[in-house]
Amino acid sequence: MRRRGRLVTRGLGRGAWAMVDGLAWMGCIVLATWVRYDFNIPESATPAMVTIAIGAAVLHLEIGAIAGPYAIGHERGSFEEVVELARATAITTAAVFVAVAVLRPDGYPRTVPFGAGAFALALMLALRFALRAWRQKRAGARHAGRRVIVFGAGEGGRQLLRAMLRDASSPYLPVAVVDDDPHKNHMRLEGVKVHAGRNALGRLATQHGAEVLAIAVPSADAALIRDLSDRADAAGLDVLVLPPVSEIFGGRPGPADLRDLDLGDLLGRRPVTLDSTAIAGQLSGRRVLVTGAGGSIGSELCRQIARFGPARLFMLDRDESGLHGAALTVTGDGLLDNDDVILADIRDLEALRSVFRTAAPEIIFHAAALKHLPLLETYPLEAWKSNVVGTLNVLTAAAEVGVEAFLNISTDKAADPTCVLGYSKRIAERLTAGFAQDHPGRYVSVRFGNVLGSRGSVVHAFTAQIGRGGPVTVTHPDVERYFMLIPEACQLVLEASSIGNDGEVLVLDMGEQVKIVDVAKTLIRLSGRTDIEIVYTGLRPGEKLAERRFSRTEVATTTAHELVSTVPVPTLAGIEVTRQTLASHADAADWMRAESSPARARSPRASAA
Repeated sequence: MRRRGRLVTRGLGRGAWAMVDGLAWMGCIVLATWVRYDFNIPESATPAMVTIAIGAAVLHLEIGAIAGPYAIGHERGSFEEVVELARATAITTAAVFVAVAVLRPDGYPRTVPFGAGAFALALMLALRFALRAWRQKRAGARHAGRRVIVFGAGEGGRQLLRAMLRDASSPYLPVAVVDDDPHKNHMRLEGVKVHAGRNALGRLATQHGAEVLAIAVPSADAALIRDLSDRADAAGLDVLVLPPVSEIFGGRPGPADLRDLDLGDLLGRRPVTLDSTAIAGQLSGRRVLVTGAGGSIGSELCRQIARFGPARLFMLDRDESGLHGAALTVTGDGLLDNDDVILADIRDLEALRSVFRTAAPEIIFHAAALKHLPLLETYPLEAWKSNVVGTLNVLTAAAEVGVEAFLNISTDKAADPTCVLGYSKRIAERLTAGFAQDHPGRYVSVRFGNVLGSRGSVVHAFTAQIGRGGPVTVTHPDVERYFMLIPEACQLVLEASSIGNDGEVLVLDMGEQVKIVDVAKTLIRLSGRTDIEIVYTGLRPGEKLAERRFSRTEVATTTAHELVSTVPVPTLAGIEVTRQTLASHADAADWMRAESSPARARSPRASAA
């Protein structure tokens, strides 16, 4: 019943405006006739004028009801209504002119319809704009929400302003708009003045008593968001952002779509578009095994793989607690009572052989590894055992059961490595390429950088330090790294797994490198703490100021996916690893360093070419 009442109200609204427009036409016919006769209408012209006025009004209403502003509901003064109103007025003007020209009633002037049409359109638009301005003023007057400066005078900003002003329940009141385009200076959007240049933020915040900066640029990149966030912080403004349009229901942003700034915004990570068909073609109905399934990357890989309907998904790890957590998120229960959850250590070749014979995996994602750089610098032999020997064990067991595809997850530290972690992962890439050369199936590696939120990442370390009241420790003010979000990294791993050629290393586009100190400052700001100090501790052994995606000797080639490149890698036979008897950390470090040197950089395929 309530819905029906609303429909009736809307119908009456259109009908009322139709009557107003009809009266406007009649009045403007009289006005145009009066002007045409030098402000003195002769009695002989009055009957024709009245007839034409009534006819024009009726004709305009009929045209408007069929294909004009009265056929459907419009927002008063909207672009769509203005266009339809202008079209109906033009058709009416032309029809009245033809009628006057053909019938020529009592010598009535043929120019009157044109003047009347112009007057009528101007009057109808003026009435609508006046109503719109009154509504905006009334909406602004009744608002008592937080005072907001909106950055962005584009379509996103315009729609956000309109929603804020017209929604009586909106918690925000826009008081100013800022845009970098100087041509928009002094414009008004929905009655709110536009100011050119983000340098005006501090002054406007003080002038209007603003509390919030709303970034209404859904396509804003990380550099813009970081700069605006810094300026807002200096001006004492909270920051809210509009997500990409694809994430907004209906594509029309409103106050409810604004959300708090997060680390992903500041690092510029945007959703990745996947070739779902290709990935599904590889994973659907297949037996898939993930090593390191209890870790941050491995567990997210399992979650995403499960969506593509594998015949079986085996999760392998030596960390029973990690496996339990992964099982909970993938299967919905933590009973651990089926053979899809495998407790095994990749250092144990015989255990892997037994597991792989039983599971018979067709596709393997190898995510198990030791990754903490400082620890591995102290204990290189452990890196050797897990990242080198462990990878060789997984490769060997996979080849023995005839795996169709093997994907080794590597790191950007394998490009021109300077640390034990980089050495060990570079050798893992070489071993994978060696198996591609010597065994059937497809063996590829994928290389990416730091993953935000992964276990042991700087985000966890900084968050813990902030929680303790500081200080936050950063090695060097100029250290910068590539960052990815866990879901994004795993999505690109799945994409790479479907397009990589045998023996290649696939390198993911990770955007621009971000200074670690900027991550620390952002987390401090997001915590709301103002008393946290940042202390620089100096570069650690093996640590670079900046990472590289490719070694100096590698030549990248593009792939079918714009975010994935590929490079060849020199092969390494498994026998070169098994014949080593490394008894000390120093021996392990020396051997891995030697096998990762530039002298080993040329691959057989590159040499042959």
